[in-house]
Parts: sequence; C-alpha cells; structure tokens
Amino acid sequence: MIVYLLALGSPTYPVEDSAWAEWTSTYDQSWQSDFGEPHLAFAPLFGHQYCQTWIDFRGLGDTYMSRRGIDYFENNRRAIYAQRAYAIANPHGWKDYGSDVWGVTASDGPADVEREYAGKLRMFRSYAGRGAGGPDGYDDGTLSPTAVIGSIPFAPEIVVPTIRELHRRYGEHIYSDYGFLDAFNPSFDFDVPLVHGRCIPGFGWVASDYLGIDQGPIVLMIENYRTGRVWNRMMQDDQIQTGLTRAGFTIQPSTGVGDPGVSGGISLRTIVPNPATVSATVRYSLPRAAFATLEVFDARGRRVLRPFALEQDAGEHAETVATDGLSPGLYWMRLSTPYGVATTRFTRVR
Repeated sequence: MIVYLLALGSPTYPVEDSAWAEWTSTYDQSWQSDFGEPHLAFAPLFGHQYCQTWIDFRGLGDTYMSRRGIDYFENNRRAIYAQRAYAIANPHGWKDYGSDVWGVTASDGPADVEREYAGKLRMFRSYAGRGAGGPDGYDDGTLSPTAVIGSIPFAPEIVVPTIRELHRRYGEHIYSDYGFLDAFNPSFDFDVPLVHGRCIPGFGWVASDYLGIDQGPIVLMIENYRTGRVWNRMMQDDQIQTGLTRAGFTIQPSTGVGDPGVSGGISLRTIVPNPATVSATVRYSLPRAAFATLEVFDARGRRVLRPFALEQDAGEHAETVATDGLSPGLYWMRLSTPYGVATTRFTRVR
C-alpha cells in the first residue's frame, strides 16, 4: 500500500490515477469473516501492520473501504481479533494456543521436516509466510512476538495482556538482552537437525536471533501507541498527502462527522462562532496526556488546515483556528490522539 501511495504522490514520475483502483480491484477475493467480523484478510499479520506503521488511516477511507463501512485502521483491529479468536479455537491443536498466547506471521521456524504431532503427521518449516485461517493460512505452531507487539495501537486491550503473558510464561527462554527473540514453537520438541535456533527440553523450539524487520515495527508501533509520533510526522509529508488524495481517500463519516464526536474518551464539544468568519475557537478535553493533532477537512475530505500537532496535558483545552483563508462552505474538524479520534463540523461564511 505504501509503495502505491508514494508512487501516486511522487513529485517527479507519478503513476496514473487508476493505480489505486487497480490495487483494490482484487480486494473482494480476500474479504472474509473467518473467526470474527468481516474484514480484508491477509494471513500473516505483518501485512496488516507494515503500511500502518507509517500512515495513520484512522478516519480515512478510500472508495472500497468506504463502501464496506470501515477504514483500514478498523480493518486491522478486526484482523487482530480474528487471529486471537483463531488461537482460542486452535483448530490444529497446537500447544498453549489461547486468549493470551497467539501471534502468527511470517517468520523463521525450526526446520523443514515432517513429524507426528497429536496423532497427525505435520509439516514444519524453517521459514514460512505463516498466518491464521483462510485459504492462504499456514500454521505449524510457530509464534512471533512481533505479530502481537506490532498490533498494539489497534487493539491494546488484548495486546498488552498477551505481551505480559508471553513474558510471564516464556520469558526465561524467549526474552533476552534486546527484548523478545524472533519466534518460538512450544509444540516442536523433536530431536532433528535444525535450520534455525535451538530446542530446549521441556519447552520446545526458540529462535536465537533478533531480526530488524521485526524489531523495527515493535519499536515504531509502541511509539505510535504511546504518542502517535511516527504517524504524525509521516502524515505531514506532502508526498504522502498527495498520494492519499490521488488515491481518493476522504474522511469517513463513520468516525462521527456531523454532530460532536466522542471516541476514546476525548471530546470535541463546541466551536465558537459557528458559522465562522475570520476565526473559530474549538473547546475539547483529553482524558490523559497525549500527542494530539487537530486537522480541518473540506467537504470532499481534503485536509486544508493542520492547526497543531503537539504534546498536550490531560484536561480542558481551547484552540483558536484562523479560518479567513477558507472558502465559504462546510468543514470537518478532527482531533486525533493515539487512543481515539473525535470529529465535529462547522461552517465558514464570508
């Protein structure tokens, strides 16, 4: 996704406007509801994480996702919950899978061997694009902490307990100098030559390395969860904004546009005066300190103002926004934090 958006936003050799429509033209083939709510599925969780490590899709929808009634951020939340539901169902009977032990994505594994497990012959892989459910899913009991931690901005209510449980239950073997090792498999306890890692008697297989492609998203997603800093920096980039515009992204009405919105405990309560002429003061509250961003969008969903993007304390706030540069018409104001988004609307008159 990010490659398409950068290509659409290129200031030198941009691709044609039709590129995004071509990209999304096959989405229906991957729309599924296995183990949860309907969503655009990609079996390994990294496919849901990598683009959104950089781009904040909260409240933004392209033509396809708008038709489905959700944005890509919500799609990720559904995919993460579906993977957890898959682990709870545990259709293959792998050891320890459950509500606080899950996380299947592309990763290294122990070896390319067939062995009997739980009365069935199973194929284990030294590397695979592992994933949960669906026609493209492959699961040999190998779990990756990055699949969990990289999901923290989308579903912290289930991710944080899982991180704690992985550390509590397995930390002795899978947590070391630089955090969680790349992958582990409690079901693999066979005496065979290994391609990666080591087998620990009574525990199973564990990788012996840290991979940058996994450690990077862990750090960046934790920061997005804490402050939104990576998202906010990237969303200020002109090339990203041009790419989103040319791809047809607009603000989603489902985020609360219209009446004053409340999400994640943040609140946009009043804009005075409304209608506005040269300026308007917005009053809002934050339940806890956060990196907050205030943006103004026109009726077509294009961002026209970004009054601030900065760290703010918890409590009541007021911000005066200059509106004299706006054309008369209807506008939406959106306040974003790592833990929620709120929107409201106002009118600009001459």
